Amino acid sequence: MVSPLHFRIFRHGSTTYFYSTLFFPRQVREDVFVLYSFVRVADDYVDAVPQEADRFYALRDLYRRAIRGEETGDPVVDPFVDLVGRTGIDPAWVEAFLRSMACDLTKGRYETVRDLETYLYGSSEVVGMMMARVMDLPDAALPSARLLGKAMQYINFIRDIPEDLALGRTYLPAEEAAAFGLPSLEYGDAAASPRAFEAFVAAQVDRYLAWQEEAEAGFRHIPRRSLVPVKTASDLYRWTALRILADPFVVYRRKVKPSPPRAVARAVVNAVLPLTRP
Repeated sequence: MVSPLHFRIFRHGSTTYFYSTLFFPRQVREDVFVLYSFVRVADDYVDAVPQEADRFYALRDLYRRAIRGEETGDPVVDPFVDLVGRTGIDPAWVEAFLRSMACDLTKGRYETVRDLETYLYGSSEVVGMMMARVMDLPDAALPSARLLGKAMQYINFIRDIPEDLALGRTYLPAEEAAAFGLPSLEYGDAAASPRAFEAFVAAQVDRYLAWQEEAEAGFRHIPRRSLVPVKTASDLYRWTALRILADPFVVYRRKVKPSPPRAVARAVVNAVLPLTRP
């Protein structure tokens, strides 16, 4: 049974993932709540204003004690460590995740996609692989799971440009922005060169779409009952990307995200209609 704490963390943290996850089989659904709660709490500490570095490092230390066999009594850490053991999640993936979260405490700018690769691996690709383990997918599914996590994270970077700027961060490649004639992604610079900004965003969305399409080739490894929520999340991220592509400046006006009714409706459609496995 999902604990009230895990439910509250997940429900507050993500419309797309929360409503998609409700369509998993019960045990998978409960495990996803545990996984998401751990990564969400860590992410919230580094994204807080001001940042809660001490709490992040305390969480990291609790995790490391728990993975060595100590029962910490923490309602987020202990269930997560149990999940790691039960599902075969590689502890190295968790350490990579924690390193990327720690980077958010000190690093705020990435010049190229290559510079961003290590951060993307820890912040999103390993989470995709953790999800594959939770769903008990074969190892052949791991490359696609990595890429799906990476793609979803990238569209979040595009969607959250002003939010990240407020935190002193620019994840999207600064060299590419400069190549389009944008000194920065601040609204003033984007508004001064609207065509350049629109072209830059289009290039970033194209990168996301290419990664997403390649990742979806791995859907053939997912049983139908679990494919419904995974495809629903993928569909909703694509919807977000296409909304931004149609109106790039929307990111400065509001946070583009599907409504709960849209998320549920997409899941119902996927549950009822035959799903195409690439």
